[in-house]
Amino acid sequence: MSINSPERLAHDLNKHFEILRQASSTKELQQSELYQRLLPAITEVLQSVVVENLARDPTAHDEQKIRVTAWNIERGIKLNGIIDVLQNHPQISPSDVFLLTELDHGMARSGNHSVARSIAEALNLNYVFTPSYINLSKGSGKEYDVNGSNTHSLHGNGIFSRHPLREPLSVDLPNSIDKMAGREKRIGSQRIPIATVEHPLGNLRVAAVHLDAHSSQAKRRNQLGCLLDYLEELPDCPTLLGGDWNTSTYDCSKSWYAILGFWRRALMGVRHVMDNHYPYPERWFERPLFRMLEGRGYEYQHFNVAGGCTLHYDVLNEAMNSNAGEWVPTWCYPWVTWSLRHSSGLCSFKLDWFTGRGVSNIDSSAAVIGDLKDDSGPLSDHDAILVDVVPSDTKPTV
Repeated sequence: MSINSPERLAHDLNKHFEILRQASSTKELQQSELYQRLLPAITEVLQSVVVENLARDPTAHDEQKIRVTAWNIERGIKLNGIIDVLQNHPQISPSDVFLLTELDHGMARSGNHSVARSIAEALNLNYVFTPSYINLSKGSGKEYDVNGSNTHSLHGNGIFSRHPLREPLSVDLPNSIDKMAGREKRIGSQRIPIATVEHPLGNLRVAAVHLDAHSSQAKRRNQLGCLLDYLEELPDCPTLLGGDWNTSTYDCSKSWYAILGFWRRALMGVRHVMDNHYPYPERWFERPLFRMLEGRGYEYQHFNVAGGCTLHYDVLNEAMNSNAGEWVPTWCYPWVTWSLRHSSGLCSFKLDWFTGRGVSNIDSSAAVIGDLKDDSGPLSDHDAILVDVVPSDTKPTV
């Protein structure tokens, strides 16, 4: 891992993509002579941690608390609208820290912008960006049909702050599925940026967490556990983790597992599951993940809105169905529509979370911020979440 400027993410690997994406698995890719020849350049890009200090005024909006917003911005495709929300939304704009997931860097689907740098420049923020994947294609679903070609073909996660960011780090998470086995072929894995915010109230270590969507409950738990293991090796510091954990309650590592899971939930009662499990994955289907957090001294209940869903599926949403259609057979969709016939084709899930250790929530401040849209519709497929915290004086007991 190395600390770099944005220019370090420039590369000339794209000219090899047509050959590289012929591999049908990561194993096949890694056995190729071309991949082995390119491996040093690939590793150098993926192990980079981009850091820029663009904040002009480190003054806190409220020196009695630290407001943190986490938001999966869906690639940054609607970048102008996203920036407008971060600048002007009455609840989100006062945030001291933004933990943003799904940020493109040089992808045609998002206008080939450096999404992280564009946000940091517009808001005068310090930021850390870590690329997770080198995308060998334009993306998934309808993204294949966008105009233009990728420039840098990178996708990752970022931390943004009005205050100095110290000790920028990143941790690689194990892949839950083979990222070369499907139509959207990618080299890499989820990489989680970590940094320490120097706030007037004290230091706060933060991480922008994105767990795999095409995964099982056990593998999501394992990914988060790998991050916690990494954090245990660092000096003790109040810590807040936030982002998209993809706690859908489903095993989506294979399409058939997801289909069987759907029928299990149908037999349980669609309305029962929509009321008692999708908004509360911690109760049963994802319970081992949350028990692991508690067992390792992390609090989550007071940092989140109980039952506050953050992704809202609509059977009429063409983009959602196009993405899901790459791993779920089309014959399943009439059954999905049938199961949601009494809810106007709508179904909501709680995917986004905060968890903390050595920090306290202020005045039950946790919130889900929805209805974030512009004239063309929603800015992302996820709602944002936020919380106000202060570092705790008491060292947590593990």
